[in-house]
Amino acid sequence: MSKVSSIRVHVASACLVSLGATGVVLAQQASPATAASTGATNQKSEQLQEVIVTGSRIAESEAQREQPLSVISTAAMQKTGLADVGTLLQQITTGGSALNTKFNSSGNFGYPPDGGGIAAGASEVDLRNLDPKRTLVLVDGLRWVNESSASGVSGSADLNTIPMSVIDHIEVLEDGASAIYGSDAIAGVVNIITKKRFDGVQVEGYTGEYSKGGRNTEGSLTVGGSSGRFSGMFVATYFKQDAISSSKWWQSAFPEPLAGIGAGSSGTPQGRDLFCDPAVTAPNYGSCTADQSEFYDVTLNTGTTNPVFDPNNPVGGTSTYHNFSGADRFNYAVYNLLLTPQDRKSLFSNFTYSVNDNLDVYAKGLYNTRESVNQAAPEPIFVGPVAGTGGLADRISISALNPYNPFGIDLDANSNLGFVTRRPIEGGPRVFTQNVDTWYFGTGLKGHFGGASSSDYRWDVNFVDSVNKASQVFTGGYNLANLQLALGDPAVCAQVPNCVPLDLFGGQGRPITRQMLNFVEVTQHDESEQDLKIFSANITGHPFSIVDRPVGIAVGAEHRQYVGIFNPDPLRQNGLSQDSPAQRVFGGYHVNEAYAEFSVPVLETLGASAAARYSDYSDFGSTTTFKGGLRWQPTRDFGLRGDYSTGFRAPDLGELFGLTNFGATLVDPCGPTGSPVVLPGVNTPLAQACRAQGVPNGFTQANTQITTFTGGNAHLHPEKSKSFSAGIVYDASWAENMPATNRLTVESTYYHHKITGAIQAADLQSLLNACVNAGGTNPTLCSGFSRGPSGNLNPPSNFLENIGEITTDGEDLKINWGSSPLPFGNLSASVTVTRVNGYKAVDNFGNVAQRQVGVEVSNTAIPRYRMIDQIGWSMADYQLTWTIRYLSAVTEACGNALTTGVPGCETSSTIHTMHAVTYNDVNFAYFDAFRLHGLTIQAGVNNLFGVNPPICFTCTLNGYDAGTYDLPGAFWNVRASYKF
Repeated sequence: MSKVSSIRVHVASACLVSLGATGVVLAQQASPATAASTGATNQKSEQLQEVIVTGSRIAESEAQREQPLSVISTAAMQKTGLADVGTLLQQITTGGSALNTKFNSSGNFGYPPDGGGIAAGASEVDLRNLDPKRTLVLVDGLRWVNESSASGVSGSADLNTIPMSVIDHIEVLEDGASAIYGSDAIAGVVNIITKKRFDGVQVEGYTGEYSKGGRNTEGSLTVGGSSGRFSGMFVATYFKQDAISSSKWWQSAFPEPLAGIGAGSSGTPQGRDLFCDPAVTAPNYGSCTADQSEFYDVTLNTGTTNPVFDPNNPVGGTSTYHNFSGADRFNYAVYNLLLTPQDRKSLFSNFTYSVNDNLDVYAKGLYNTRESVNQAAPEPIFVGPVAGTGGLADRISISALNPYNPFGIDLDANSNLGFVTRRPIEGGPRVFTQNVDTWYFGTGLKGHFGGASSSDYRWDVNFVDSVNKASQVFTGGYNLANLQLALGDPAVCAQVPNCVPLDLFGGQGRPITRQMLNFVEVTQHDESEQDLKIFSANITGHPFSIVDRPVGIAVGAEHRQYVGIFNPDPLRQNGLSQDSPAQRVFGGYHVNEAYAEFSVPVLETLGASAAARYSDYSDFGSTTTFKGGLRWQPTRDFGLRGDYSTGFRAPDLGELFGLTNFGATLVDPCGPTGSPVVLPGVNTPLAQACRAQGVPNGFTQANTQITTFTGGNAHLHPEKSKSFSAGIVYDASWAENMPATNRLTVESTYYHHKITGAIQAADLQSLLNACVNAGGTNPTLCSGFSRGPSGNLNPPSNFLENIGEITTDGEDLKINWGSSPLPFGNLSASVTVTRVNGYKAVDNFGNVAQRQVGVEVSNTAIPRYRMIDQIGWSMADYQLTWTIRYLSAVTEACGNALTTGVPGCETSSTIHTMHAVTYNDVNFAYFDAFRLHGLTIQAGVNNLFGVNPPICFTCTLNGYDAGTYDLPGAFWNVRASYKF
């Protein structure tokens, strides 16, 4: 081996040893006891091995030479004190907000426009803040099936389908890789490497609990062995997570809702009635003015048992009503969940048979089943055109003959009815129960041929068949057709079996009866499924050398078949459910691909690589992506690297065919809640623009959630990207075997991604603001918005499109230090920092989306800085780790909280600062505990000081960003494993 080749191997190995994505030390750096317990081998012995790591198909020792790659070992995963891979990956500094089990959102908030559904109970990973659908998830180098979760056909994988007990390590490529792996790898790749061999039996148990509850329990059994040419292993895993009610946290339980829900919901248990009486002459209160400005807007007084309404004195005297105000709004957060419960059971097995020294046959399979639950406050009933559902509920009238109607007149949806609402808390909360099954089977051949190592070729042929199938049962919703009957003429209702008139007017003093609820409530069933089949073949080797420097090459082909099915409940398909309407999705496509990759050591100190991938889609035609990189190693300790790549992502099935609606949280600039803009004598440009849209004097927004029709678009085109990264790697050879230092590595990377024709819906808030700022009548900007006579927005349409572009850039820094043996043990320290310089999404109209660096919007944030520091100590069989996680401050617009007296959003301020957060995690490990060889005990506390997440006024549900921050309170955990 040449001197320069040895240098390249040394630096590449340093990259692999450098700090992992979570900022924790790799297994190679652990104490001997740790290394033995995790099956890790000595670092120096690994330097000479040729391996294939994520980011390249070429087998060589410097495979990650031009691109940033982080490796998370088994030991590193266990130090986090976590039991699921999804939560672990969401802590990496290069990640962004992603769905996890802290999100308690199902059909109650509608479905996002990508057709993927809510994916309740799932956990995803997002790299570079570019959305999970732009991060490719692999298992052992092959694609993992995308999730379904019974609410759509998603373009993202559910990490909860992969138990941590089967994982050997995780490789995170923090760079675009479409030329290597094809579609979806725009932001990067997460490659989960499963355990291949195991000898013996290992039993492992884990438990942990938050200070507010939510106990996590996991148990696993691993059995494996080998005999002659055969080796195999089997893993059984059980995981259980208990729920935490939102009422356990003061933020959600506070009687007057402060955050996450603006001023609360107008769908209250006391009811709210917006209507007019044709007998009242204009312009008196209650008259039927065209702009609805004089409509009654009343709610029952607290404690009322027998409602009385006097048209001559509607809010005084004998009337038991008062005008509705923000103080009457309902805090629905206490019915939600801070942590959603789930049970997961998993079986995993693999075997390998060596036919001869050059040929292996392998097979592996996994079955994972999950039951999870989401819960929301009792479903409010809204009927009347101002309800703004866009469906049948907007057209339902209430008969004067309804025996509970206190107003004595017909409330006609076509004339005098704005809306009537009542939240029947008597029926209990909405409950969404998911059952998700994942099957995976993979088999193939792998081998090598050739003579000397310089001409040896490795090859593999693979087949994968995987299915993710889910069903969801929703209880607590309503059948709109039955609602219409129960609120109409009692004589017509009487002719329908089990129909009884419905009381929406009695408030809490006159509860809705079980007989009434039995007729209007309905249990709904949704189903979805995704199937993925893969046929692939690859070969890599070194066909020739430049002097003594071998040239690497890899070529291969892949065929993939996708099928997606979403079958919502018939009531949803027919528009008869008060839950979000949805249409059936059934579709599929296939893609054929071929790639070639080269690694060329041009000079002893300079190497280059290139890759190209040709993809032919059955529904989008063909495309070719490219990637090129350079590495320069001027000295043994110092190296420079850089790469440039083009990317490609085809629309997934949900993006093409999904159709539903979403309860978007919007601030109407023409009348935020409690803050009218259009007033007599006010002629500001904003007031004039709002008048041009037909907004009446004194208008304020009725609800912050505006039903929005969303869904896929069959005319979408694939999105394309350009990615660039450059970095340095410094491995201080002078630090080796120093008196107090044995290792010091520094790695720094700059990244830049640009996506053109990005597939997503326009930012509705930015588009609405632009419409109003342009005068309110601009035919381009305002075409999606219209208003009813009251000034409230009608449901806008916001379907997917190929918007203008998304750009983001930033830097990563990783520093890793380890001491030589000291009298009191070994010390280590590591720092991982990611700084996001910019993030910008621009639509086809030139509108810049609200989502930017340092801004919280739509339950996601992009902190400018994410940092993980770790200090470790080990001696003999003991190991102690202290981890510090830091997220810099972000801001949010106060929006509808501006005038509600919320601390931090007083009328003098329009911006609320969500403070920086620092979490402290500690973990202690005892190897060969109590002198029992193979017994390991670990105990730790995450968020040791119980830091609460910053309050978020614009976040839905629980008033904090569940994709960015930990749950409130500390999380203690204990793990024990015994191998024999």
